[in-house]
Amino acid sequence: MTRWKLIVEYDGRPYAGWQRQDNVPTVQQTLEAALEKFATTTIPVTAAGRTDAGVHAWGQVVHFDLDKSRTADDVRDGLNFYLRPAPVAVLTAEAVADDFHARLSAVERRYCYRIINRRPPVAIEAGRVWQVPYVLNAEAMHEAGQRLLGTHDFSSFRATECQAKSPVKTLDELRVSRHREEIEVLVRARSFLHHQVRNMVGSLALVGRGKWSADDLQRALEARNRAAGGPTAPPEGLYFLDVKYR
Repeated sequence: MTRWKLIVEYDGRPYAGWQRQDNVPTVQQTLEAALEKFATTTIPVTAAGRTDAGVHAWGQVVHFDLDKSRTADDVRDGLNFYLRPAPVAVLTAEAVADDFHARLSAVERRYCYRIINRRPPVAIEAGRVWQVPYVLNAEAMHEAGQRLLGTHDFSSFRATECQAKSPVKTLDELRVSRHREEIEVLVRARSFLHHQVRNMVGSLALVGRGKWSADDLQRALEARNRAAGGPTAPPEGLYFLDVKYR
C-alpha cells in the first residue's frame, strides 16, 4: 500500500465546493471518480482544506492510498486522462510516508484573493476575480490589515455556520499589493475559520474605499461579533494557493 500526495489545480466555478455532496458537482467527487477509473476501485481522497462553492485552487494538496504499484508519472498522467474535460488538473504526484496527512500534517496554508479594480466589466477573467468598480487605496488596505496579524478571536470574520471549535486563530501574514488594475491580498496562517479570508477582504475593501479607517477595522476585530465585520467578498476572487508541511 502506497500513500500518494497530489498537488491539484482547479477552477471552482462549476462546483459546489471541494467536499462531496448529494446531487451537486464537487471537486472531491470529480477527483474520486477519476481515481476510481484509474485504480478500478473506489478510493476516498483527503484534502488540505475544503474550499467553498466558486473558490479556485492553484495548489490544493490531496492524499490517498493505492495498493497497486505505480510510478509518479503514471499516477499524475492517468488521473489527468480520466479528469478530462473537467477543469481539474493534477500538477504533481508523489509517494509519501504512511503517516503523511494532507490536512493534519499541514503547518501553514496560504490563500490569495484577487480584485480587479476598474469600472469597465471583466471579460477574460470573469468568474475568476472580484471586480470592484470604485477606486480602492491598496496601501491603506495593507496598512490597516496589519492590525489583524497575530493571535486573535476572529469571530467578527467568522461565518455563522463555521464548525471550528474555537474562533481563535493566528494570522502570520497579510499583504495587499497593487499591480496596475489588480489588487492582490495574500494571507498566511496555519488554519482559517470558515469565510475568514473573504470576510477580512470585504472589510479591507471598506478601508480601501475610505468608508473605514484602520481603527474601524480594529474595532470590528475587537467586537468579536460577525455583525461588526464588513461584508463577505464573493468566492470567485479566492484561490487556495499552497500548503507547507512539517
